[in-house]
Amino acid sequence: MARKTAIDKLNAEIADILSEYAEDIQGNVDQIAETMGKKAVKALKTKSRETFGGTGEYARGWKVQTEKTRLGAKVTIYNDHPGMPHLLENGHVSRNGTGRTFGQVPGREHIQPVADDLVETFEREVVSKL
Repeated sequence: MARKTAIDKLNAEIADILSEYAEDIQGNVDQIAETMGKKAVKALKTKSRETFGGTGEYARGWKVQTEKTRLGAKVTIYNDHPGMPHLLENGHVSRNGTGRTFGQVPGREHIQPVADDLVETFEREVVSKL
């Protein structure tokens, strides 16, 4: 429905319309970010179980934290075992109890494929909501 606006109030009217549009877009992006965070944690848990097996303690450690800021939602994906994801993804030097080095443990890529897929999906979802 068209609204009638006096010419001297046109700037204010355009600013209001753009402000409403920006709020709608920000709300959609925040919602997409939260959804993608949950999907990423689920994918990381699955990928960790497939890659490492074992008791599943490392896989169960993946969590997502969403924080509302004035600039939008901030989504953080982390593991309860700090430092462990870096060592497992990139490899590390193996030492015995005396501190002597006796080998190199190769890294097993399990985070980067999930991150790449997450970025592509996030971009596709945001563009579809625009």
